[in-house]
This record gives sequence, structure tokens and C-alpha cells, in this order.
Amino acid sequence: MMKTVLTIAGSDSGGGAGIQADLKTFEAHGLFGMSVITSVTAQNTLGVQGVWDIPPQGVEAQLAAIFDDLPVDAIKIGMLSNNEIAVVVGDFLESRAHSLPIVLDPVMVATSGDRLLTEEAVETMISRLFPLATLVTPNIREAEVLSKVSLESGDMVEKWCETIYQYGPKGVLITDGDGGDEAEVTDTFYNGKEFLEFRGERIVSAQTHGTGCTLSSAIAANLARGVELVQGIRLAREYVRRGIQLAPGLGRGHGPLRHSKVE
Repeated sequence: MMKTVLTIAGSDSGGGAGIQADLKTFEAHGLFGMSVITSVTAQNTLGVQGVWDIPPQGVEAQLAAIFDDLPVDAIKIGMLSNNEIAVVVGDFLESRAHSLPIVLDPVMVATSGDRLLTEEAVETMISRLFPLATLVTPNIREAEVLSKVSLESGDMVEKWCETIYQYGPKGVLITDGDGGDEAEVTDTFYNGKEFLEFRGERIVSAQTHGTGCTLSSAIAANLARGVELVQGIRLAREYVRRGIQLAPGLGRGHGPLRHSKVE
């Protein structure tokens, strides 16, 4: 039977991030993608022009419709938007999906800088969803907010990992791809026992809209395929790197990646 992945996230009308990026990523990995939409955004490469949240009962109904009929091999969680939605998702997954691989991308701020998650929802996400996660994938800005520890030096990344790990996930991956002057990108993984650094050449490009969504989706896709977590991270990073290199160059701002696997 074909493997499946469910994404729980917001819709990006520009097609570069959110639900749209997730489904493209799943298809590129040979998987069947399903979606629960939490919010609808008016969005393009220049920024977010509007956000309209789905009523919590609508989110719950989407979840029930999928789990009542379709197999789910892994879950990716992205934009939750507000506290009520975070509570509904937490309640449902605690009862129906506690044994599944879950990759949680704590989407709080868009690439453009627009805020996408309320402060109350952040606390609910930490308390209710982090303990269910196989992996959480904050970028550096999000890790600083989640850990409540300000950046003072490069050594703080390990401190952030340790703090976020205490919230209950099985693993933490802090990503370094959102800018920076260093020639290398270093993503840091922690599983409560050891730190691993994933290094690669920094690609200077404006085509980075949806990189966080795409990375977390690719990791979830690899877990659904039965790939071990660390190897799944390595493969996902390479997939994102190729997506940036092959980006179609659309829009006047932060353009989208190329999600299909084109060699």
C-alpha cells in the first residue's frame, strides 16, 4: 500500500510554503499527501497580506474525516495560528496519533517577518504538542523565542537545544538557513544524548520562501518511508538544497523552491 503523510498547516496562496509546499514535497518523495488546513492566508513572495483562521470545529472535522477512513504513516505540523486550534490539534493527536512519527515545525514568523502564531498558542504548542513530537524543527529566531534564552554566542545553540528538549520532543533540530554571513550553514540536532551538526555550503539566494516548511515535510516523508531519523534529516537537507538551486525564480520577493525532483 502506498505510504501517506498528513500535513496540518496553513494555506499559502502563493504556493511556496504551507500546505501547498508540503503536498508538493510529499509527492516528490513518492507519497500520498493529505491535509488539514488551519488557516487561509493571502500571501505571495512579498509577504502576508491577510490571515483567516479556520474555526476549531472545522479543523477537528478535517482530522476526523482523515483518521476515520485513511491510513496515516506520518504527520507534519506547521502553522497553527491561534490557541483554540492548537488545543484541538493537541487533543485529537493525543487520542488518535500518539504512536505516529510527528515532525513539528513551530511556525511563528514568515520569511517576510510577518507574525503567524499568537503568544498564547506558542505556550499551548509547547505544553501539548512538543511531547508528542518525534522532532521539532525551529529556526534560530524561533529557538530563541521558544527557549526564552537570548543569543549571546554560537554556543547558545546547544543551550537552546537542551532547553527545548526538556519540553518533551524526542529530538530537536535547530536550523541555520535563514540568512547569516557565514559561508557554511550548520543545523544542530539533539536527542537528549548527543549533538550532531549537519553542515553545508550556504547558498546565497532570494529563492528561500518555504524552506522551513519544505525541510520539515521532507523529514516527515522520510520517516513515513521508514528512514531512520538522522538519515532522514540528511536526505531532507539535500532535497531543500537542490530545491533552492533549481528554484524557478518567481515573484519580486522571497521566491519559492522547486519541489519536484528534477535532476
